[in-house]
Amino acid sequence: MGVKAMLPSYELGFYALVVTCAVLYSGSGIFEASRDNMNRKAFRDGIKPGWHYFGRKMDVADFEWVMWFTSFRNVIIFALSGHVLFGKICSMTVPQHRAVMYMIYGVLAVLGSMGPVYLMIILSHCLVLYSVALAKQKWLCYVAGLGCLASFKVEPFGSWQSGFVTGAFDLQDVLFYGGCTFTIMRCMSFALESSEKEEGIYSIFDLLKYNFYLPFFFFGPVMTFDQFHAQVSTRELRRKDDEMRNIRVNALLHVGAIVAVDIFFHFFYILTLPSDLKFVNRLSDWSLAGLAYSNLVYDWVKAAVMFGVINTIARLDHLDPPQPPKCITMLYIFAETHFDRGINDWLCKYVYDHIGENHDNVLKELVASTSTFAITTLWLGPCQVVYIWSLFNCFGLNFELWVQKFFQLGPFAKLEAKLSGAMSRRIRAAFGAVNFWAIVLYNILALNSLEFALLVTKRLLVMGFPVSTLSIWFITYCGVQLIKERERILAIGEEEKGDKAKVE
Repeated sequence: MGVKAMLPSYELGFYALVVTCAVLYSGSGIFEASRDNMNRKAFRDGIKPGWHYFGRKMDVADFEWVMWFTSFRNVIIFALSGHVLFGKICSMTVPQHRAVMYMIYGVLAVLGSMGPVYLMIILSHCLVLYSVALAKQKWLCYVAGLGCLASFKVEPFGSWQSGFVTGAFDLQDVLFYGGCTFTIMRCMSFALESSEKEEGIYSIFDLLKYNFYLPFFFFGPVMTFDQFHAQVSTRELRRKDDEMRNIRVNALLHVGAIVAVDIFFHFFYILTLPSDLKFVNRLSDWSLAGLAYSNLVYDWVKAAVMFGVINTIARLDHLDPPQPPKCITMLYIFAETHFDRGINDWLCKYVYDHIGENHDNVLKELVASTSTFAITTLWLGPCQVVYIWSLFNCFGLNFELWVQKFFQLGPFAKLEAKLSGAMSRRIRAAFGAVNFWAIVLYNILALNSLEFALLVTKRLLVMGFPVSTLSIWFITYCGVQLIKERERILAIGEEEKGDKAKVE
């Protein structure tokens, strides 16, 4: 109830004004803290010389972002540009064999960047999981796949395998573990899809073509085997209307996002500030809340840029890859919280939806979410922070269902039925605001540190109560109402499209 309920325009305008003023006020506090403390001794490792003519230094605390645009920049441009040119030639000359051509280019790129021993390690895991797939037993695919994944994520097995790779360069660990772990996820998808194939089994070359598609190899996203196989097997390559225009627009948006982040890092040191808890504790509650929220937004932008660039190349190859993650600003439900849409799709298809079915049964949901986060913990690498992150997010996902079931009981259902759609929407938004901050607090555990997450929680819920707590809750409520308004407009648009399709 209340999904398509309208609110008065003046009420929505007031919500937008409140959110805008709050963001500007919080941002001004972070800007002043960044400007006045850029030369602080504790920040020397995270803040490096930047735009001298503006008198600004740059926040370089994020290893991944710096890696992409310094040591890995030329490698990315060279390898992916070569793939695009190679893929274009193949699509024009031998479209029926383009998957084989992609595989050859991918194997050569992996061989050239990481060496023959690394390639042998990858091929050995592919062979093991292909052999398991021949049995066409799902449980065996899960056991073997998770065992292979654990061999890279659990010590001393991970170090033992990485020790075979000779040579040393800045990106060796990143490329080693990225390529290996994504390979295991792809091989598991292949094995699980093969076990469902009614007659026969897919060939080993289908697995190799799937695994060595270079844009997805080192950093994902994971595209399930059934989707990849169906798309690369298409011989008639046709572009949709305005598809190339959309690809160019998306490419420009990603370039714009990269420039925007670079500018942002010269004026807001959102990644370095949380490293000094004594300093952060002196910030106002508003600035602290903005700092925690900004870290989640930045991590989403980083994921959107990385997967967006890769997806743009995949679309040039006539593929339809997993979409970038949904912006954290538009989230107030745990079920939609993910920073890697490919891994999320993989987990939903093979674990979460497979066990939880329609996600209406409390017990099945508990088993499904626990299993999902257990595999996610293994995927991220078991450690204390990951354990805590998984526990809290698993609890949040189940708590949503518990609350939903509780308010579906007779007395509450009758009470809501008596309310107008607008009032029902307001009540739901109030609960959504609490959920929004639960998502923020649970996820800064993994993005920053346990200590920073505890500090933010203590300041906003204990020391800041009641003024800061209730004020931030109200501002978040206003933001959730704006999100709901966008969802309402999208729902109406989809309904109109459906009605138009029926008429035609």
